[in-house]
Amino acid sequence: MKTDTQRPRPGAAILRTALRRNIGAMIAGTVLMGLYQAAETAFPIALGLIVEHTMQDRSLGSLGVSIGSLAVIITTVSLSWRFGMRVLQKANTTEAHRWRVQVAACGLQPVARDVDGLKSGEILTIATEDADQTADIIEVVPLLVSSLVAVVVAAVALSLADIRLGLLVIVGTVGILSILAVMSKRIGSSTQEQQAKVARAGAKVADLIIGLRPLHGFGGNHAAFGSYRKVSTDAKRQAITVAKVNGAYAGTALALNAVLAAAVSLTAGWLAFGGQISIGELVMAVGLAQFIMEPLKMFSEMPKYVMIARASAERMALVLSAPPVATPGPERPSPGGDLEIEGVRHGTLQGVKFQVAAGEFVAIAPYQPRAAADLVAVLAVNVAPPAYEGVVRLGGQELADLSVEAVREHMLVNPYDAEIFGGTLRTNIDPSGTSRTLPEAVEASMLTDVVALHRDGLDYAVRDRGANLSGGQRQRLSLARALAADTDVLVLHNPTTAVDAVTEQLIARNIAKLRRGRTTLVITSSPALLDAADRVLVLDEGIITAEDTHRNLLAGDEAYCLAVAR
Repeated sequence: MKTDTQRPRPGAAILRTALRRNIGAMIAGTVLMGLYQAAETAFPIALGLIVEHTMQDRSLGSLGVSIGSLAVIITTVSLSWRFGMRVLQKANTTEAHRWRVQVAACGLQPVARDVDGLKSGEILTIATEDADQTADIIEVVPLLVSSLVAVVVAAVALSLADIRLGLLVIVGTVGILSILAVMSKRIGSSTQEQQAKVARAGAKVADLIIGLRPLHGFGGNHAAFGSYRKVSTDAKRQAITVAKVNGAYAGTALALNAVLAAAVSLTAGWLAFGGQISIGELVMAVGLAQFIMEPLKMFSEMPKYVMIARASAERMALVLSAPPVATPGPERPSPGGDLEIEGVRHGTLQGVKFQVAAGEFVAIAPYQPRAAADLVAVLAVNVAPPAYEGVVRLGGQELADLSVEAVREHMLVNPYDAEIFGGTLRTNIDPSGTSRTLPEAVEASMLTDVVALHRDGLDYAVRDRGANLSGGQRQRLSLARALAADTDVLVLHNPTTAVDAVTEQLIARNIAKLRRGRTTLVITSSPALLDAADRVLVLDEGIITAEDTHRNLLAGDEAYCLAVAR
């Protein structure tokens, strides 16, 4: 067993990782955005100098130099902004993609981590919205620094005119940020709570969509919709709370920035009226007072975005830092694929024990559907080995000593409700495009009539979840995919419940023929599949109670006859 040495990844560590991975892009973006802000600040300064000198000299040469200087400033503003934002947004998008992939990888391996009860819908929200908001930190820091550059340049320029103007900008900026820093903490906590409630609502609606048909079947749709309405209403109320906090924050920031700009303008006017600064310096001061509102607004908004990014990073940490449910081992199963289950206790299983030799075709007839589902969950490694008693061996190696990838490479467990993806028949049967037995799998699963029905054949478009296929067609498509994988060990759970008896008989014979010499375990109550197997195991009350051929069991076991005869 390997020891998991990965350290916990709290929100702050996630943000540090994002910053460290993009340090080059952030430096380039900071330089360009700093140049943009410096050029923006230089514009009112240049106007003041033009008024101060050019208008006094009234020289065409000085006017030409002034116009040229303004053109250089405007060009610098345009190009530095364009390329600076291009660099930062590319890094932002790339980093968001990295986190989406990482969160999705954890979410797609349910045995790898204990995600603290998060549902798939919540993990989806974390892998999309939270990943994007966390990656925003890459833009926030350069914009914060560049806004600071603008404030510093403005303060220095005003100080050269009169030290009181520069001090007013510095003191006012510090005061504004101090007030807004306190308010941003409330935004962070409120946003984190909102994201959690929105994720829960998303998970609830995903569950409803998946179970919509059964809900309609027994009339539970109204109660289910009522449950979703309650969760959605909670999310709405929290969103309104967050909007109010954000509105208060934005309004306060705007008001404080306007007060500072007005204070600088009035102070400059008072100093000019008293003859302490020149007309050119007054023009510069008023221009800077108007300009400085934009970088101050950006500067004051940055703490809010930092807190939002921190809140999203903390939610991602729920998935990325979740402790492993089972630590995979380094071993690999031996080729050939014998399967041994010894004394397994999980759910309704009460010490199941049996062995399937390499190359054998064995069927299990479960009298209770729940026991079949529990056995499939154990074999599919959807339940970690430490979560059940007993031992499962694949190719002579215990599952606890194997990585999930090694198990799934050698043993494929195909559930009765396997997912059908949007794409084509071909991409559903052979997603990787590497199967060497695709034609044989199509024929064995009796999917040939579906292929022949459409002019595009295997390239016939399949809608998401197989919406344009019947239940029997979806089931045969799933079976074809399992057979095309051609793994050492194949476990099928009720692969023919949605097909007619004649088709089922043909599929049973085809599976036995195609899988000859390969280990196959079918969990089913289908007489056709039970008859095609080398031997049948009876699973009753969580244990194996009988073992023989299908026909011998029919002849000598009344309970078996009642359970499987149709």
